[in-house]
Amino acid sequence: MKDNLKIFHRLGSKGFTLIELMVVMVIIGLLAATVVPKFFGQVDKAMQQDAQAQIELLGQALDLYRLEKHKYPTSDEGLEAIKSYLKKNVPKDPWGNAYIYESPGKENRGYDLISLGGDNAEGGEGTDMDIVSWKNFE
Repeated sequence: MKDNLKIFHRLGSKGFTLIELMVVMVIIGLLAATVVPKFFGQVDKAMQQDAQAQIELLGQALDLYRLEKHKYPTSDEGLEAIKSYLKKNVPKDPWGNAYIYESPGKENRGYDLISLGGDNAEGGEGTDMDIVSWKNFE
């Protein structure tokens, strides 16, 4: 009988108790709750910085167009007019939407370039904020 208890005790000590497993799950949950939002916040910030960089690149191509043609493309001609000044096709913003191009611009004399951000609607804050050519993203 004593040998049976030793075998049972030895087998039982090989695994974790339910309480131990639950404590580990709670700790993992707490870590995930703090780390995951920070990670996704960095992804959103990177997308906004990418939009700003693309707007600057498109602005450089627009300036080259202006040097050659002595004017910016009209709003009707749009960004397609500067395709020959880009290495690739006119990019979409990081959220997959077309950039808005207006010439003459409302904020600038020459042109305005706008990405409507994550919500694809005017205005917004945080990840939904508009990225525009006349202001640096911060």
